[in-house]
Amino acid sequence: MDKNTIIGFVLIAAVLIGFSWWQQPSAEEIAAQRTQDSIAQVVKAKAEQDKKAAQAAKEAQAKAAAQNDSTSAFFTAMKGTAQNIVLKNKKVELTLSTKGGTIVKAIVKNFKNYKGDQDVTLFDEKDQSLRFLLAGKETNIITSDLFFTPSNVTDSTVTMTAVAGEGKQLTLDYTLGKDYMLHMSMQAQGMSGMFAPNYSQMDVEWSDRCRQQERGFNFENQRSALTYHFTDGGTNYLNEQKEYVDKEIDKETDWVAFKNQYFSAVMITKGHFATNALMTSMPLEKESKYLKQYAAKLKTQFDPTGQTPSEFEFYYGPNDFRLLQEVEKQSTFGKELQMERLVYLGWPLFRIINRWFTIYVFDWLTSWGFSMGIVLILITLLLKVITFPLVKKSYMSSAKMRVLKPKFDEATKQFDKPEDQMQKQQAMMQMYSQYGVSPLGGCLPALIQMPIWIAMFNYVPNAIQLRGQSFLWMKDLSTYDPIIEWGKDIWLIGDHLSLTCILFCVANVLYSWMTMRQQKDQMVGQQAEQMKMMQWMMYLMPLMFFFIFNEYSSGLNFYYFISLFFSAAIMWTLRKTTNDEKLLAILEAKYQENKKNPKKQGGLAARLEAMQKQAAELERQRQNGYKK
Repeated sequence: MDKNTIIGFVLIAAVLIGFSWWQQPSAEEIAAQRTQDSIAQVVKAKAEQDKKAAQAAKEAQAKAAAQNDSTSAFFTAMKGTAQNIVLKNKKVELTLSTKGGTIVKAIVKNFKNYKGDQDVTLFDEKDQSLRFLLAGKETNIITSDLFFTPSNVTDSTVTMTAVAGEGKQLTLDYTLGKDYMLHMSMQAQGMSGMFAPNYSQMDVEWSDRCRQQERGFNFENQRSALTYHFTDGGTNYLNEQKEYVDKEIDKETDWVAFKNQYFSAVMITKGHFATNALMTSMPLEKESKYLKQYAAKLKTQFDPTGQTPSEFEFYYGPNDFRLLQEVEKQSTFGKELQMERLVYLGWPLFRIINRWFTIYVFDWLTSWGFSMGIVLILITLLLKVITFPLVKKSYMSSAKMRVLKPKFDEATKQFDKPEDQMQKQQAMMQMYSQYGVSPLGGCLPALIQMPIWIAMFNYVPNAIQLRGQSFLWMKDLSTYDPIIEWGKDIWLIGDHLSLTCILFCVANVLYSWMTMRQQKDQMVGQQAEQMKMMQWMMYLMPLMFFFIFNEYSSGLNFYYFISLFFSAAIMWTLRKTTNDEKLLAILEAKYQENKKNPKKQGGLAARLEAMQKQAAELERQRQNGYKK
């Protein structure tokens, strides 16, 4: 390649590069081109999306047309206008909607809510939904999508009918009883060909936002729980404080209740709800004015042939133990439903006390026309009378220890060294046995009262008889009685100070001081030192009680206050009527008698002495083994 050829190629390249540079678009032209390209892409994507939507609509239309021609669809019942039908009696008012054919509003009459409304609205259409799902061959039938035609309408009856076609319909029959029980039957007619030959169960989906009905939100929320009854007996519930979403229940159930503190909505099936039911309970925030979000996904029997209707009963009413027992008798299912378990009475021991004592006493006292405040005072007195013999025996045991304390101190003063504590205990046990006293006798009052206190702790907050009842300064014994409120929650305290809670805690401090002083008078040596730590614990307990019970009902705090007052009065009276000199003389006589007849010594003190001697012998053998 010669020189001229090379120069020619260079000139051509320079011309091409210069022309390309000269033809390059400006920054504005580049931006405009990019915008144009983006618009083109959007237009193209929109066209593709419209094409897909048109295809999907076409397919859906074809499917709907096919279903419309099929005998398994209720298209004739999926159009209409919702209409409300009201069933009512003196106790309850229930509103049914022709859209879905189920209860959309439940009002319990003659029970005020915390706002002062005359009646309690358990739920309305915004809060609650109930639907039945039937799995057909071609499509699912969902009752909430259907419009029913009402007939046979009275204050206590209505028949809801959804027509699928000629000779094909779904019928819901409702009958309201004299109290709070509503009976419902669901029956298919001419629809057997719409389901698989082995189809025998339908799905039931029920949900509800449980409304706040009482003044104390936290207190009510702690006593509101989704509860269910097992077919083979017994009830259970989802923990009130925890959140559950679709918790699986592995046993068959008879009924499910959406329960708050004093009212419940219960759905009962004639057959049973199958295993693997899914239950949901989610606590809600105080500001929402709702306690819980409840939901239940259930399966129960359904006969597509219509020969056997699916039957349900619904209870919308108060959680009243005796009322629930009576309403259960109105059930046509012939089951032992145990609906009274909606009134929580505590663990087995405390439930027995409440079931067979507390409730009967309350019934008896209220039958005399006493106000609930007087009933609480009288039942406290009755319990004190019943337990007085044991309390007196316990007090006398403490009194014996008190008058013998100088003798115990004198007899054990030589055992002051730490290594002599075993000998000191042996000496004391021997003296307990010789004088016929028990060092544990003074603990009996607490052991006696504790089961009763816990039983009342479970009963009083769940006794609807106290709801709305006033006494002295307490406007409502079922909720707290504030002396001051500030509208915003403070940690551990809440938004108020309850007067009865303060009285209870002060009474607890005074009663603890009296009991600790009495026990201190009978303690010997190291026991007295240990008692100092116990004193601080006993004085701190009322403070802890304040943070717990400030939210609790004034009725419960008042009961505890009265109980402590009477306990202190009994203790003071026994102290004043006990002659220490005479008691000491009796013990000295007992000591001389036991000294002459060692075989007569017995009781707890003697057994403790024997255990102490056995322990001492083992310790001696162990020490001898080390020396060898």
